[in-house]
Amino acid sequence: MTNAPRRIPTYVVLPARTLLLDVAGPVEALRYANRAQDHVQFDVRYVGALPEVTSSIGLRIAGIERFPETIEEGAMIVLSGHTDEPLHAGHPMDPLDAGSGDTVAWLRHVVTPETLLVSICSGALLAARAGLLDGVSCTTHFSDCGELAAVAPTAKVLENRLYVEDGNRYTSAGITAGIDLMLHIIGRLTSPAVSAAVARQLVVYLRRAGTDPQLSPWLEGRNHIHPAIHRVQDAIAADPTRDWSLESLASIAYASPRHLSRLFNDHTGMSIPDYLNRLRVALAQQLLAETRLDIEHVAERAGFSSSRQLRRAWSRLNPTPPSAARRDLQS
Repeated sequence: MTNAPRRIPTYVVLPARTLLLDVAGPVEALRYANRAQDHVQFDVRYVGALPEVTSSIGLRIAGIERFPETIEEGAMIVLSGHTDEPLHAGHPMDPLDAGSGDTVAWLRHVVTPETLLVSICSGALLAARAGLLDGVSCTTHFSDCGELAAVAPTAKVLENRLYVEDGNRYTSAGITAGIDLMLHIIGRLTSPAVSAAVARQLVVYLRRAGTDPQLSPWLEGRNHIHPAIHRVQDAIAADPTRDWSLESLASIAYASPRHLSRLFNDHTGMSIPDYLNRLRVALAQQLLAETRLDIEHVAERAGFSSSRQLRRAWSRLNPTPPSAARRDLQS
C-alpha cells in the first residue's frame, strides 16, 4: 500500500502587467516535478486582486481567482514580477499599480513564518511592501535592487545573485532566474535527483552565481542532452552505494564499456568513478550533518569500502578533513 502524497497548496499571484516568463518558467518546473514523482505534489492556483490582467507580452490572462481569506499551513506563495513596458497587442493596458494595495494587504494577512514565500524578479517588491523581507537576506532583478533596499531598509539586499534563500523566504533575480530558484526549491522539497530530472526536461543548465553555494554534486555533469549518459547518471544517483561495475552501467547505456567511458567523459567532463565518488562524498556529508555515526560507519553507509577510501575521495573535493566538516556543520 502506497502512502498518499504530500500536497503543497501553491498560490501563484498575478499582478497587473505580469511578466509572463516569471510565471510560466517556475510553474512548468512544478508541472514536471509532479510528473517525475508522486511523493510531493504541487497544487497550483492562480490568484490576484484583478480577475484579468494583461501580461508583459500583451497576452490577456483571465480566470484569476480572488485572494482566499486564509491559506493552508505550509502553503507556498509565488509572487510574479511585472514589467513597466509591456508589448502592446491590442488589449487594454492595466495601470501599473492596479490592485497592488490589495495584494500587499492580503500578503500581510495570510503569510506566516511557516509559509513558503517565493518572489520572482520584482515580485520581491510586493513582499517588501508587506513587511515580509524585513531583516531578511534577499535579491531581485538588478534594476530593482535600489528600490528594494529603499522599501525594505532592514533587509540585506544582495546583488549579482541568481537567488537567495533565507529560512522560508526565497527571492530570485530577473526572469529566467525564477526557474533556477524553483529547481532549487523542488530539490529541497523532493530530492536533488528529481530537480535534475526536471532540469533535463526543461533543457535547463543548472547555474550558480560566483558567490552562491557550490553546485550540488547531484546536479553536476548534467549540462548535456545525451539520453544514454543521463540513464547511467540516473541509475547511479538512485543507488550510489551500489558496487557499480563498468559493464553493468554499459548495459544500461546500450554501449560497450570503452565507448561508455569515452561518452561519459565527453559529456560530463569527468570519469564515471569521479562522478560516483562525488555522490558518495555528498552522502557522507549528509550523514555527518544529520547523525552521530563515527567515520567508519559513515564510510560504509556512503558506499565506501573503508574510512581510508572515504578520506581519499574526500580530500580530492574538500580542503579540510571530514572531522572538520562535522564541526563546521554542527557549529
